[in-house]
Amino acid sequence: MPLFNPHDLRNALKSGYRVLGIDPGSKTIGVALSDVSLMLASPLIGLKRRKLGENVADIARIMGREQIGGLVVGLPLSLDGSFGPAARSASDWAEALSERLDLPACMWDERLSSSAVNRFLIQDADMTRGRRAEVVDKMAASYMLQGWLDATRNESAAKF
Repeated sequence: MPLFNPHDLRNALKSGYRVLGIDPGSKTIGVALSDVSLMLASPLIGLKRRKLGENVADIARIMGREQIGGLVVGLPLSLDGSFGPAARSASDWAEALSERLDLPACMWDERLSSSAVNRFLIQDADMTRGRRAEVVDKMAASYMLQGWLDATRNESAAKF
């Protein structure tokens, strides 16, 4: 399944379905979940990065518990916005994941999401390094997914 444009993915979602936000790190895959109204992202889980088939099974189990209509996968662009090897790898991984799960997916810029979350956890939450390591990946996925939710929100729906 080809990767969607971010706005097209939102338009393709059926009413009442959630979106999984995925931050595919080299060691841990952060996973976040939207609410059914597509307004709020929440951290869900950090999955150990393994072979694609094993991670597909992990995500399929989440799909079995939640009504998932699409995937938003973090795109690690370079700081200057260029599409480097990490971005190519994430894009290929997202496309393979989308195909295996038969779910539409799009890529979303996740530059500095982990840095922003770490800064928050240190300054505002006063969290220890060990505890931060446990939550940073799923919180970075949530931060990234919230960015997508906010940017793709229909203007008329945003005005209650």
